[in-house]
Amino acid sequence: MKAGIELIAAERQRQIEVEGWTSEHDTQHFSDELATAASLYAMPERQRRYDGIFPCPINFPWSSRWWKPSPDDRIRELVKAGALIAAEIDRIQNSAK
Repeated sequence: MKAGIELIAAERQRQIEVEGWTSEHDTQHFSDELATAASLYAMPERQRRYDGIFPCPINFPWSSRWWKPSPDDRIRELVKAGALIAAEIDRIQNSAK
């Protein structure tokens, strides 16, 4: 069984290689979008707020097509959150250069 940090690193790598969410792409998200999305994945399902119209939480920062919850796999959602936090940390560090 992989440790949490290994799962997060693997998910971040998948985001880059499969989804194309590179560091260059992430620089476009300078209004805390990555951290906001991470917080929603980290939040327990019962605490997320929906408006009944869109299939994603009301404060999800992107189109609902990018909301990919794993409601029956809490670890998977936390891994997604961790990878998004890692992306936000990298974005902030890269913007300071």
